[in-house]
Amino acid sequence: MEPDPEAAISVRGLVKRYGDFTAVDGLDLDIHRGEIFALLGPNGAGKTTTVEICEGYRARDAGEVRVLGEDPAEGSRAWKARLGIVLQSGSGDSQLTVRELVAAQASYYADPRDVDEVLALVGLTEKAGVRGRLLSGGQRRRLDVALGIVGRPTLLFLDEPTTGFDPEARRQFWSLIRSLRDLGTTMLLTTHYLDEAEALADRVGVIAGGRLVEVAVPGALGGRETAPAVVSWSEDGVRRSQATATPTAFVAELAARFSGEVPDLAVTRPTLEDVYLQMIGDAR
Repeated sequence: MEPDPEAAISVRGLVKRYGDFTAVDGLDLDIHRGEIFALLGPNGAGKTTTVEICEGYRARDAGEVRVLGEDPAEGSRAWKARLGIVLQSGSGDSQLTVRELVAAQASYYADPRDVDEVLALVGLTEKAGVRGRLLSGGQRRRLDVALGIVGRPTLLFLDEPTTGFDPEARRQFWSLIRSLRDLGTTMLLTTHYLDEAEALADRVGVIAGGRLVEVAVPGALGGRETAPAVVSWSEDGVRRSQATATPTAFVAELAARFSGEVPDLAVTRPTLEDVYLQMIGDAR
C-alpha cells in the first residue's frame, strides 16, 4: 500500500536496525491532518526512533515515509520550516530573556508569528523580560513550546512534554495544547502518562517491539468500550463486586434489592492504563 498523500504523516513498512537489533520492524502508520496523535510504548519499543525518522533526524533502513507530503530524509528548507519540535531537553540555563529567545528563533522563519502573540499564547507575557535560567520547570516547558510554534508549524512534535510537571501545571499545559489544535496544528505526542494521552489525543497508537500493536480512539483501545463493567457495592459489611456486560440492568436489580440507594456503589470499566499494560505485555 502506498503512503496516504492526504495524511500529515504516512509510514509504510518502516524498518530501522542498529547492528543486529531491529528497533522498528515493518511499522505502518497514518496521522491525520489537524489531529493530536499520541504514540505510546515502553522504553526501547521504537517510538523515539520512529519519531526521529519522521522529523528527518535519523535515516531509515527500509520503508516509505511521507511527512507533509515529503520524504523527511530529503526534506527541503521550506518543508523543515513547516515543522515544530519540542524536545525533552529545552531552553536550559540560557542567559537570554524569554523575549530574546523567542525573537531569535522567529528570525529563522520567513513568516513567523508575532513574538508577543506567542508569549501570550503560552502564558509567558509577564515573564518576557526574565532570563531563561530563572524560569521554573513549567515555565521553561512553556518556553520550549513557544520556540516550537513561533514559526507557525503545520506539524508539531511533542516529546514527553509534561515530564516533571505538578498536576496543576500539567492541566494548564493541556489547555495550551488544545488551543494549538484549535489553530489547526497537527501534533504527534509521545508520553508515558496515560491520563495525558486520554485527555489530549484524538487517537492513540501503541508500539511494542518495533511494531504498531493497535491504533484507536482512547475510549476504544483494546476493546475498552465493549469490555465487561465491574459493579462494586457493600452488603452485610462486606465489599462485593460483579463483572457484567449489562451494568445498567445489574444496578437496577441491586437498587430493587436494597429498596433505594445501593451502599458504596461503583461501576468501572478497564482504564486506558489497564488495556495498555495488557497490550504491551502480550506483545513481548
